[in-house]
Amino acid sequence: MAVFEQIDFAGHEQVLFCHDASVGLYGIIAIHSTALGPAAGGCRMYPYESSTEALKDVLRLSKGMSYKNAIAGLPLGGGKSVIIADPKSDNKGELLKAFSKHVQGLTGKYWTAIDVGVGPKDADILAENCDYIFARASQYPEGFNPSLFTALGGFTGIRATAKYLWNRDNLNGLKVAVQGLGATGSELCRQLFEEGAELYVSDINKEAIDYVVDNYRAIQVSVDQIHAADVDLFAPCALGGIINDETIVDIKAKAICGLANNQLVSEEHGIELKKRGITYIPDYVVNSGGMMGAGTRIFSKPTMEDSRNRVLGLYDTIIELLSLSDKEDRPTSEVADNMAEEILMKTT
Repeated sequence: MAVFEQIDFAGHEQVLFCHDASVGLYGIIAIHSTALGPAAGGCRMYPYESSTEALKDVLRLSKGMSYKNAIAGLPLGGGKSVIIADPKSDNKGELLKAFSKHVQGLTGKYWTAIDVGVGPKDADILAENCDYIFARASQYPEGFNPSLFTALGGFTGIRATAKYLWNRDNLNGLKVAVQGLGATGSELCRQLFEEGAELYVSDINKEAIDYVVDNYRAIQVSVDQIHAADVDLFAPCALGGIINDETIVDIKAKAICGLANNQLVSEEHGIELKKRGITYIPDYVVNSGGMMGAGTRIFSKPTMEDSRNRVLGLYDTIIELLSLSDKEDRPTSEVADNMAEEILMKTT
């Protein structure tokens, strides 16, 4: 791998490759910025096809965390980590324990937490050998998943988008296509359903689909057509890259507001969405609810109500972002990037 030549390497402070032959650990920690405070971002466990693919993902994700934490007003920098493995592996616990020692070695420069393939109980395993873990199951009431803060942020973002675009104070009859029904996607569906939205959903997991269809009267759509559903709003909540050269021409929704990271394959796709009259809420803005709710435990001791209220504050942030985009006639993706970069530059 030509690490320094990676297009997404620009601006990163540190990239660490982690290995432990005794358990077969291969991982990467990317620290994009510590300008605002210690770098913070989840640990993703995923069976990448190559180490190059894993590196590209972790670099993009860590930069997104810098922007996310800046926009969220948190005294935290941006970082991310990946473990190249199937999260269903029999030795998952051993991989997590081995990886956590590498995080501990950074002595607080980087804090990690839950992400794809790594849940709250897994975070407790990470914490067995590491002091710099947040969003652990043991930090919350029994049965509460801190990823629900992320879902609340998504719901809040959709409410703000509906208010700005259509002057709607409720979501009754709003057609929403949700791609990805993991913990956050499923919880987002619940909140939307209870507010009267009509749901169109897709996922590769049949059990997840059946649950949402049975409980929230959702209509199932194939995974390769969910982006093209004839709806008001598209909410990507799976892996990134859903908005690309092939899919963008099929999108019928008037707005995109979802929880997946790195939804745009490139900056040009944000520009193209604006040309097509599609309002896009940048992913790192709308999915910052998770950090706003759980990441605050790094530097404070918030109550559940404190965390919830902080996430609900995303409503005003998104209204401001959409207003600036219209006023300056610029893509929301560009406006949000500039907002985050200005915050980061003030500290350097």
